[in-house]
Amino acid sequence: MTTTNHTGVSHTVFRLLGIPGLEDQHMWISIPFFISYVIALLGNSLLIFIILTKRSLHEPMYLFLCMLAGADIVLSACTVPQALAIFWFHAGEISLDCCITQVFFYSSTFISESGILLVMAFDRYIAICYPLRYGSILTHALIGRMSITIFLRSYGTIFPIIFLLKRLTFCQNNIIPHTFCEHIGLAKYACNDIQVNICYGLFVIVSTVVLDVLLIFISYVLILHAVFHIPSQDARHKALNTCGSHVCIIILFYGPGIFTSLIQRFGRHIPPHIHILLANVCILVPPMLNPIIYGIKTKQIRDQVVEVLFTKQK
Repeated sequence: MTTTNHTGVSHTVFRLLGIPGLEDQHMWISIPFFISYVIALLGNSLLIFIILTKRSLHEPMYLFLCMLAGADIVLSACTVPQALAIFWFHAGEISLDCCITQVFFYSSTFISESGILLVMAFDRYIAICYPLRYGSILTHALIGRMSITIFLRSYGTIFPIIFLLKRLTFCQNNIIPHTFCEHIGLAKYACNDIQVNICYGLFVIVSTVVLDVLLIFISYVLILHAVFHIPSQDARHKALNTCGSHVCIIILFYGPGIFTSLIQRFGRHIPPHIHILLANVCILVPPMLNPIIYGIKTKQIRDQVVEVLFTKQK
């Protein structure tokens, strides 16, 4: 390992600063963070409970939604509590092992969500293009295999990052200007050459998230082609309406991430705290709004929520 011009001491403890430049506002910033976190936990937990306990919702679309809600809870839980600890208690100290663990769960859960959105697009494609064969194609056995594939892909692609980070010697600064640990954000503090980390990180993004976006786009091209060949206007409207919630969630999930990537590449003059706030938006907003969107736009879920929350009060 190359440690030229350094002491050779590898840091095993790092300090997360939160949002540099806005330290005086941390207490105020924590309020939307906390509210979003609570809504995400309660909303997604309620969604999972309703889908699992109501037999009428044991259909592929709702089972995939249940998986998405579970991933949302994990994504929020592995990042937001750390940010709140920094804002409230200035508890930004984190060990290298905990930092790498956070990188693993954050990254793998993000890729899992992308995979779930892809299979939800496939579900809508089958429902609209092959409605009479929907039940025979999307069997519980196929859903199970798809679920296993999603999680094996996410954990399998991120697992090597653990070893790519563990091999590094962190003899530079151990102060991380962020609310949570990221792969390259951590690797750049190493004294070693991190070109392998950069290349592998790019490979992971292209082979998972970018590929998922491409396949989702193709699915919706085929869906729109089928919809606009339906003779009845009411049937076209109903078919498009069944995709509305999924399209909103796709925009919420990929939109902030794409915007953040563009800002990081072309917005060199933008202050660092804007980059960090945008990174947190990618984590906070989708888990908070996903159950709300499906609760509002999906009648079956809306009716079950009303029944669960208000039946006992009658």
